[in-house]
Amino acid sequence: MSKLVDSAAEAVAAVARDGMTVAVGGFGLSGIPTSLIIALRDSGARDLTIVSNNMGVDGKGLGLLLENRQVRKVLASYVGENRLFAQQYLDGDLDVEFVPQGTLAERLRAGGAGIPAFYTPTGAGTPVGDGKPHKDFDGMRTVLERAIVADLALVRAHRADLEGNLRFRLTARNFNPLVATAGRITIAEAEIVEDVHLHPDDVHTPGIFVRHLVASEIRDKDIEQRTVRPRVDA
Repeated sequence: MSKLVDSAAEAVAAVARDGMTVAVGGFGLSGIPTSLIIALRDSGARDLTIVSNNMGVDGKGLGLLLENRQVRKVLASYVGENRLFAQQYLDGDLDVEFVPQGTLAERLRAGGAGIPAFYTPTGAGTPVGDGKPHKDFDGMRTVLERAIVADLALVRAHRADLEGNLRFRLTARNFNPLVATAGRITIAEAEIVEDVHLHPDDVHTPGIFVRHLVASEIRDKDIEQRTVRPRVDA
């Protein structure tokens, strides 16, 4: 059965609502589901909790949701490239939970695997662990972290088939596969949608996790920090 939907706006508008938790794939601006983020912005859903490695940059990626004042809380591991994020946080308009990057990845993985919580030494004895249960294992102090299960997950794949099987490319594979499994409803956009099934060895996320699929509508890929050097032969 084909999971392909005509547009990102159609797919997101059918499920977006105020107050929902949304997990979003990508790493920096690499592998972010730009078409779906724009559709979420245009849906007008507010008071969102966003779970993502970072919040994009000013005017790009998840920064678009911050500009539109749609975000109430953020769970992220890195937010240093977004001035608006910092300003809203300092003004008290945004609730922020900083999560160590590996812990964030494992919380998403656990959510997708049906594991409600896990102990990790990361953050134990630091402000990250404040208010959380602690336990010693073989002399190692650990902190209990809850899994993340999002109401909606948005991911971007390089290739997909009509059944929703996904393959990610390079850095885009860092968080997208984890996010895809951690959503009660997962919507994927893909740069290439194949008419034939992906080979099983090429599948990173099985289609069973994907509710809807759309073809990427935004083909341009932004670069977070363009760094160049003179060519040797110039």
